[in-house]
Amino acid sequence: MGARRMMILQERQVLVFFVLLGLCRASTESLHYSVAEETEIGSFVTNLAKDLGLGVAELSSREARIVSDDNKKRLHLNLLTGDMLLSGRLDREELCGSSQPCVLPFQVVLENPLQFYRAELHVRDINDHSPTFLDKEISIKISESATIGATFLIENAQDLDIGSNGLQDYTISPNSHFYVKIHDSGDGKIYPELVLDRALDHEEESELRLTLTALDGGSPPRSGTTSVLINVMDINDNAPEFAQSFYEVQVPENTPVGSSIIAITATDLDIGNYGKISYSFLHASEGIRKTFKINPTSGEVNLRSLLDFEVIQSYSVNIQATDGGGLSAKCTLLVKVLDINDNAPEVIISSITKTVPENASETLVALFSVRDQDSGDNGRILCSIQDDLPFILKPTFKNFFTLLSEKALDRESRAEYNITITVSDMGTPRLTTQHIITVLVSDVNDNAPAFTQTSYTLFVQENNSPALHIGTISATDSDSGSNAHITYSLLPTHDPQLDLSSLISINADNGQLFALRALDYEVLKTFEFQVSATDQGSPALSSQALVHVHVLDANDNAPFVLYPLQNASAPFTELLPRAAEPGYLVTKVVAIDSDSGQNAWLSFQLLKVTEPGLFSVWAHNGEVRTSRLLSERDAPKHRLLLLVKDNGDPPRSASVTLHVLVVDGFSQPYLPLPEVARDSTQDEDALTLYLVIALASVSSLFLLSVLLFVGVRLCRRARASTLGDYSVPEGHFSGHLVDISGTGTLSQSYQYEVCLTGGTGTNEFKFLKPAIPSLQLHNAGSNMQEKENFRNSLGFNIQ
Repeated sequence: MGARRMMILQERQVLVFFVLLGLCRASTESLHYSVAEETEIGSFVTNLAKDLGLGVAELSSREARIVSDDNKKRLHLNLLTGDMLLSGRLDREELCGSSQPCVLPFQVVLENPLQFYRAELHVRDINDHSPTFLDKEISIKISESATIGATFLIENAQDLDIGSNGLQDYTISPNSHFYVKIHDSGDGKIYPELVLDRALDHEEESELRLTLTALDGGSPPRSGTTSVLINVMDINDNAPEFAQSFYEVQVPENTPVGSSIIAITATDLDIGNYGKISYSFLHASEGIRKTFKINPTSGEVNLRSLLDFEVIQSYSVNIQATDGGGLSAKCTLLVKVLDINDNAPEVIISSITKTVPENASETLVALFSVRDQDSGDNGRILCSIQDDLPFILKPTFKNFFTLLSEKALDRESRAEYNITITVSDMGTPRLTTQHIITVLVSDVNDNAPAFTQTSYTLFVQENNSPALHIGTISATDSDSGSNAHITYSLLPTHDPQLDLSSLISINADNGQLFALRALDYEVLKTFEFQVSATDQGSPALSSQALVHVHVLDANDNAPFVLYPLQNASAPFTELLPRAAEPGYLVTKVVAIDSDSGQNAWLSFQLLKVTEPGLFSVWAHNGEVRTSRLLSERDAPKHRLLLLVKDNGDPPRSASVTLHVLVVDGFSQPYLPLPEVARDSTQDEDALTLYLVIALASVSSLFLLSVLLFVGVRLCRRARASTLGDYSVPEGHFSGHLVDISGTGTLSQSYQYEVCLTGGTGTNEFKFLKPAIPSLQLHNAGSNMQEKENFRNSLGFNIQ
């Protein structure tokens, strides 16, 4: 399964490689330039801006640059002028050897959009090398029996220059036996041959020493010389012979040094010294001699140094077999170097962008090229990156690739990517190179601050101290840097009656909320406002949250007595019939408390009374009732001091003073006490006097006016007078007001109605009645009936 998946992946990568390579946006026309070798650094080559038809400003804005295949910077592009200059000396022989022409390909790369221009730089040869012979002395053995016109091969000279500057001619020093003949091999090289012009005589001259001169075609020409030593040998009439004139052998490039490549032998029919054959290289270059060596006796060829297919793919070696008589033969050995996968692919980065904005798509991250110096499948390359990354590889021109972001990135999800560029060849075994590029995602302000809660509820005790810290709001921002720096502020309220700026302030840095002044529960129980969290990005983003503030009640208000009023100029007096039964409702103390909850739960308590045991107060509703029947010994006037106390901690209270006047029926007028602060004895005497006068006046007027009309009633009144008491109307007096709020507080205004009504010969005083229909009265059934009796009997009311 794994092998099959790998094969499918390879096929897909190869397919994508060739498809995308065909879509590469590169110019199909090549630019050609030439320059002489050894030209000074900084020399002008051309103006690329004019050649490409672009402006100098466009070259700079599009970040134009020159990229060579081997990534060596031989050329420099001046973005200010558009001139292409030499950045180093060029040695044609070092760059191209004997190859002609010497062409250095390069590309001009433009970005935004990405565009390639192919170009070639031709390096012209100059005559900077003289011909040289590898051997300072060339030794040749020639039989004295050699015929006139016989030719003898000699070593040629080497000239690193090419063309007209290369080797053109050979000359030999003047002599009477030989002249030089030039032999053209057909591959552009010439070889010198000695031609016998006059017969040799070993006895006359056993050796000759000549000077061979090699000339090139430069201007001025250069030359090189070597010494030729000719040994005149005795006659040898059989030359060595090779079995074949051409040999071919294939040698892997990793063959160890010293290994035998091939053994080549020749035969000679002569015997003795003339039949002894020695082997040597003929016309061998310095490179061949450094790479191979031959056993002069056996003809075995061995490696002297390591082979490198990427440098030289084949060698053509001429081997000469020479017998003891000086006769020789030659053959050619072609050594083909077999490539092995010994070079891993290379990744050459041309440009790289290490920081990418998170909201940008298809951003150029890197421009790079790949190469493998091997050949065939060993040099075929597959390039890939991880599949789980939002990046793609696109082949552009030749072996160049661009690494692009596939879509917009999200820094909050991932802020850094390690992209591994994997380059593999198709050799056996496969060689792989990995290059890691780290890309940082720069932040963009794309996240608004987020509150930890959509709404906040805060509780503040009233009467707080100013600048009290009442709570903290908090928001977070997924961005970074200034984009995540949050500033808090209060938003304007839509309630015109709420002056938020005088109530609340917020710390812009940490979101702490402060109460600017003391809050009063009775004035403002709750309020709400919105807060904003704004980052410092561009543009700035913000969010809002709702804050509810509840003011907690404190027991800072004492109970307030609504009835009876305590601030009147004259004291308020309640009338009590002397015939009142136990439990008779004298009055009801009505009080309220501006606080709430248990701070407003009121209780009533009798602190001080003139006649102990005569009155009692109900603790929860403030009703003052008689505890027993009144007797003749009881004082006619009573003063009660009541305490109204709430249930707060600590509790607050208020006191109320009640004056109760005991009367013998309601025919006696109600006379208010003028001064409460008088001496008690003087008050009682004045009150008695007033009562006597009032009773006498009323009785007299009443008797005179109704004597003739109500005789029967006068009889009843006389009978009642004999008993020394006044009759009491049936039923009880109406109950006083009760607390309708449930907390001891009254939330509405009150009017009270006072009525006088007639009974059976006596007047009765009706106590307070609420004029607001929503108020309910205690003992409603009996009291309503009693009201009707009073109204029917008297016929008028005082309001």
